[in-house]
Amino acid sequence: MKIGVLALQGAFIEHINMLNKLNAETVEIRQKSDFTKDLDGIVLPGGESTAMKKLLLDLDLYEPIKQALEAGMPAFGTCAGLILMAKEFEDSTWKHFELLDIKIKRHGFGRQVGSFRVEEDFADIGKIPMVFIRGPYITEVRQGVDVLAKIGDKIVAVRQNNLLGVAFHPELTDNTGVHSYFLNMVKNCCEN
Repeated sequence: MKIGVLALQGAFIEHINMLNKLNAETVEIRQKSDFTKDLDGIVLPGGESTAMKKLLLDLDLYEPIKQALEAGMPAFGTCAGLILMAKEFEDSTWKHFELLDIKIKRHGFGRQVGSFRVEEDFADIGKIPMVFIRGPYITEVRQGVDVLAKIGDKIVAVRQNNLLGVAFHPELTDNTGVHSYFLNMVKNCCEN
């Protein structure tokens, strides 16, 4: 199984380390030629979503990635990666890939000084550590979107078909549960 990790900005190395720990082959996506058709899935890491979108456009990566996701390539977005996939925003008119049928509040948990760590339940995994750094949360999910985790009444993890999005940073913990969940999604997708 070969997973591409968008390596333009943000916490991509931590995702690569986590996936390698789970014996997945990884490819750093830094330019268009790195985004090959033999990838089984892609990780869109945390970072700054507006900077990532600009780099995706400048490097001519935006359309090929969007088309691959629309065609069913499994994607795992964390924090800014979740923002890149969201269709609608509470507090912004920015448009990104617009694939995940949710409404999101960017920086919903506050500024960087408001960063925190909790342990909460994640569907099919159980309790896992969740690290939030200027984390968003999901304010609305639409038909076909499964809620996988919440903190109180705030939705922090969802899945819609081939798209997995979390508002936190599982790559900044030692727990491989969410990455394993994604790799199982990829495996099931590849088998079908």
